[in-house]
Amino acid sequence: QRAAATALSRRMAVAPALMNANRIAFYYANDGEIDTTAAIERAWRMGKRCFLPVVVHPFLPLRFAPYVRRQKMRENRFGIPEPLVPRRELLTARNLDAVLVPLVAFDAHGGRLGMGAGYYDRTLAFVAGRRYWQRPRIIGVAHAFQQVERVPQEAWDVRLHGVITESGFLPA
Repeated sequence: QRAAATALSRRMAVAPALMNANRIAFYYANDGEIDTTAAIERAWRMGKRCFLPVVVHPFLPLRFAPYVRRQKMRENRFGIPEPLVPRRELLTARNLDAVLVPLVAFDAHGGRLGMGAGYYDRTLAFVAGRRYWQRPRIIGVAHAFQQVERVPQEAWDVRLHGVITESGFLPA
């Protein structure tokens, strides 16, 4: 896991989909997901603004809190740490350049399988009908072995623009 996280950090630094991104939403690894901590550290060194998701309500879209060094954190209802910031500092996904999404599985066509709660689908639903304005970029983050031939897709599933693994960037 540590080697994969280090390799992921290097891959993210040169990923075409993230080169011009300034506001990037990462995630706090949970339940075997590939760790983004080293990537966040590298992003800070590159002058990027980092954000983490915050669950404000189980049926509402995620919000994104600024994440800085030595940030005070609290655990959400799933036991995942979230930045402890005033509600007025939370951003919607529309205000971000890229959203990094943890994956259970993915395919080469931008299909993704998450943990099943639908948080990212609700949060990013506004991107689904767009043809030209591609902000934020939706980038999956996973181990290379999590790629499968085809992920079943439902009408509400939001497709990825690409996936970053410890092996490299795979555009969808």
